[in-house]
Amino acid sequence: MLKKEQTLFERDGVVVIRGLFKDWIDVLKEGVNDNEQNPGQWFRDYTPGQTQGRFWADYCNWQRIDAFNKFVKESPAAEIVKTLMLSQSVRMFHEHVLVKGTGSSRVTPWHHDAPYYPVDAKQTLSLWIPLDPVARESAIEFIAGSHKWGKHFKAQSFNGEYYDHGDTQEEILPDIDNHREDYNIVGWELEPGDAIAFNYLTIHGAPGNASTQHSRRAVSFRWLGDEAVYVNRGGKTSPQYPQYIGKLSTGDALPEDEFPIVA
Repeated sequence: MLKKEQTLFERDGVVVIRGLFKDWIDVLKEGVNDNEQNPGQWFRDYTPGQTQGRFWADYCNWQRIDAFNKFVKESPAAEIVKTLMLSQSVRMFHEHVLVKGTGSSRVTPWHHDAPYYPVDAKQTLSLWIPLDPVARESAIEFIAGSHKWGKHFKAQSFNGEYYDHGDTQEEILPDIDNHREDYNIVGWELEPGDAIAFNYLTIHGAPGNASTQHSRRAVSFRWLGDEAVYVNRGGKTSPQYPQYIGKLSTGDALPEDEFPIVA
């Protein structure tokens, strides 16, 4: 099972998985509704004052939102991740809720996730699960194979400001939108129950939500494989985990209560 998907994930750094989470969509919708009604400390409204085309996000709430906790511990997600990564163990990092309302024009800029995170592992995987139908023109896109470029590109806030990580080897991401033909860009039309699995180093971005009928609700669950450790990025990270700044150093083991092994 998932042998083809595992091969594509290793080759491209991204693969679509069809239909395996149909039985969990109502649970995840419940979690997103709970999150919206009871936002966490990292909640962000990227379109303040707007009701139409609203774009908001939140993360690191899975241990307090029952629906997300249930998904992490009882769904087949962890075993699927373990199979795709070919890892001996799977550790939960965090979840990330992303909601673009109907007609949202807000673009998610091209980036890859690794430079944002204060963690690293031998294997990494995000499982991006849409809760609404997503047309190809509104779909998250990926540059296949970019996880093998051997580069870290500067983390950038959605407002365009770069994170200051001090004297690092991070580069500025190339102008992908004006040179799309130079890259192997992939994306898929999606239905609730589908998921996209991608490596933390795989470059991705997303257009606005062109649909006038559906919001584009998605929950991305981030996982770590073998040899997972804390990393001091030399500046701001996202998520921030301020409780570990000055207490953990690069290479230190991750606290089990915050980042438990689930498979």
